[in-house]
Amino acid sequence: MNTFHFHIAAEAIVRIFLGILFFAQGYDKVFNIGIAKVIENFEYPVKLRHLPRFPLVAAAYFTSFAELICGVLLIIGFMKYYALYILGIDMLIVCASFSMLNPLWDMQYVFPRLILIVTLLLLPSQWGVVSIDYLWSVIRFVRHVLNS
Repeated sequence: MNTFHFHIAAEAIVRIFLGILFFAQGYDKVFNIGIAKVIENFEYPVKLRHLPRFPLVAAAYFTSFAELICGVLLIIGFMKYYALYILGIDMLIVCASFSMLNPLWDMQYVFPRLILIVTLLLLPSQWGVVSIDYLWSVIRFVRHVLNS
C-alpha cells in the first residue's frame, strides 16, 4: 500500500490545525479583546521593569496581525514557508517578552505551537499537495509547458 497519501494527509492536518490555532488567537486579539486591551494587560509589568512602552506596542501589533494573517495562510496553504517563518519570529517575540516579564512563565500554549512549526518546516515540501501553493505550481508548470 502506498503510504505517500498518509504523508500528504498528515502534512495537511498539521498545517491546517496549526493555522486554526494561530488564526483563532489572532482573531481574538484583533477583533474580540482588541489590541489596546492586549497592550493594557502588559503595561503594568513593563512599567515595573522600567522598560520602554514602544517595544510592547510594536510586539502586540506584530504578534496579533502575524497570527491572524499567517493562520489564514496556513489554513489555505498559501505561502506556507513565509507564514511559518513569520510565526517562528512571532514565537521568539512571545518567548522573549514573557521571559523578560516572568522567567518562569507557563509554556503550555507556546511550546506545542513551536513544535508544530518546526515539524512543518522539516517535512518535505512534496507532501504539501493539499494547498494553494501546490495548485499554483501545477498551473505555472502547465503554462510553461504550453508556452514551450
